[in-house]
Amino acid sequence: MALIAVEDALCQITSSAALLGVEQVPVGQAAGRVLAQDVLARRSQPPADMSAMDGYAVCGADGTQQGARLRIIGESAAGRPFAGIVGSGEAVRIFTGAVIPEGAQTVVIQEDTQREDEFITTTQPTPMGRNIRRMGCDFLKDTPGLKAGHRLSARDVMLAAAMDHPTLLVARRPRVALMQTGDELVLPGQGTGAQGEIVVSNAFGLAALARQLGAEVTDLGIVPDQMEATRQAVARGVGGEFDLLVSTGGASVGDHDLVAPALRAEGVDLHVHKIALRPGKPLMFGTKGKALCLGLPGNPVSSHVCSVLFMAPLLRVMQGEAAGTLPTIPARLAVDVKSNGSRKDFMRATTVRADDGALLVTPAKVQDSAMLAVMAGSDCLLVRAPDAPAARAGETCEIIPFFD
Repeated sequence: MALIAVEDALCQITSSAALLGVEQVPVGQAAGRVLAQDVLARRSQPPADMSAMDGYAVCGADGTQQGARLRIIGESAAGRPFAGIVGSGEAVRIFTGAVIPEGAQTVVIQEDTQREDEFITTTQPTPMGRNIRRMGCDFLKDTPGLKAGHRLSARDVMLAAAMDHPTLLVARRPRVALMQTGDELVLPGQGTGAQGEIVVSNAFGLAALARQLGAEVTDLGIVPDQMEATRQAVARGVGGEFDLLVSTGGASVGDHDLVAPALRAEGVDLHVHKIALRPGKPLMFGTKGKALCLGLPGNPVSSHVCSVLFMAPLLRVMQGEAAGTLPTIPARLAVDVKSNGSRKDFMRATTVRADDGALLVTPAKVQDSAMLAVMAGSDCLLVRAPDAPAARAGETCEIIPFFD
């Protein structure tokens, strides 16, 4: 059976997903969530002309003069505006964030005045309109501030709150189930030290990545290499409790690789199985009704690389973000690299910034798919096209930065 190209597999996987639903959440809990509708300002900011400095609000012509003597007729503070009108020869003591009184067109900063009792004298001319934040200069009522499909940052939450939104409509969090297969697996700290044991690591990285992308994660635990146990775990994963089942291990075709047979036995249609990439060739994807299944390889590096390439885009689509393509950015090779084979390669690599601002990329010398220390020490994946010829240091390349 021919291997599926990475881009074709990604298209098939993401096109099987759709927005799960929406819910209202308090604005203070919306960071990291994906907006389900545009956010329009419910008010203008600032709501009136306001002072940008501490000083004196004056008529414009008075402020442009040096040596003008002005009588102080009141005070305007934040939340306590001056109720009167400022006329020629008059000034209102004003503080940062206070409303500009009627009749005033300029704020003379206090450093440019000398005060004596209830009078000030300007010591420097101030241009008309200086030190005033105009009404709506930040945003105007009914104008869009944030777009649907955007994942909210801390800065976005500040903007939404300032636009007077107590709640926001966001995409529902995907419910993700994780299952790990293998008789050799033990939880951290619970092994006996036997040579055949492998401490589970995949699920911790996958869970962290999925949660970072907004998912709710349930770990179904370690599943032994037994068909009945594997089918039971699969049945729970696709039975309606979860939106996405992610398995690790058992994805190949050996006698103990039971995930694909168990998926089929539980009515899952496999649309993708075996992809032309390195690492992660055995990856599989299937559906049963609305439930999605992503079968990742057991090798920890392969598992995590595939989660970046396929699980992350899938979770984004499920929350209304655009599917897009692989999120590559340009860079330059810091060293020579050898020619590539027939599968698209995603090499673990590190970057530094060159003097001209370009990213210089160095792939790790060891690319074994079980080497977690190499993976943890990398900050990106160097993308090598199938059958790419050898490349020299300084040539352009494409990388996928790790976003965690």
